[in-house]
Amino acid sequence: MSTSSEDNARARTRRPVINMAKADLTAYGPPDGSGPGATKFGAMTARLGPAIGAEKLGCTLVVIEPGKRPWPYHLHHTNEEMYVILEGTGTLRFGPDEHPLTAGDVAACPPGPGTAHQIINTGDTPLRYLIISTMEGPEIAEYPDSGKIGALAGVPGDKPYPLFHLSRKSDAKDYWDGEV
Repeated sequence: MSTSSEDNARARTRRPVINMAKADLTAYGPPDGSGPGATKFGAMTARLGPAIGAEKLGCTLVVIEPGKRPWPYHLHHTNEEMYVILEGTGTLRFGPDEHPLTAGDVAACPPGPGTAHQIINTGDTPLRYLIISTMEGPEIAEYPDSGKIGALAGVPGDKPYPLFHLSRKSDAKDYWDGEV
């Protein structure tokens, strides 16, 4: 097992530059493109931050086809995200409002209540953008549309996580439930 100092040394020997046009995009969305949400969700992503040795910032290139969303409507309790729109048009759901997005727009989604967000490609061409984010753990996320809560221990993006759990708020238990 490597130590954090070994990982940091390895990161510093990487080339600190990557060209987005040469980044390897991988499919992200419901498994096998089927099941619940397969027609609504899906994207191609490339994690640029780790590729250039970023340690405290994440940067992901996201490409969404028309009509798709990469992730469910959600909010973070720990991490902050910023979107830089490169190409295409879409809509940012942010709190109770919707905001149009076009190339050149920059949007911030700070952590905390009232900041749920989601990008939807409402155009007729692919929507390309960068997500730049803090990479702090642990993270708690809420999904208002489905009533879910997610708990993640570890650094976001560094899978497998020591703990990753999703449940519905309605499944809440009393603090003392099951204790003996």
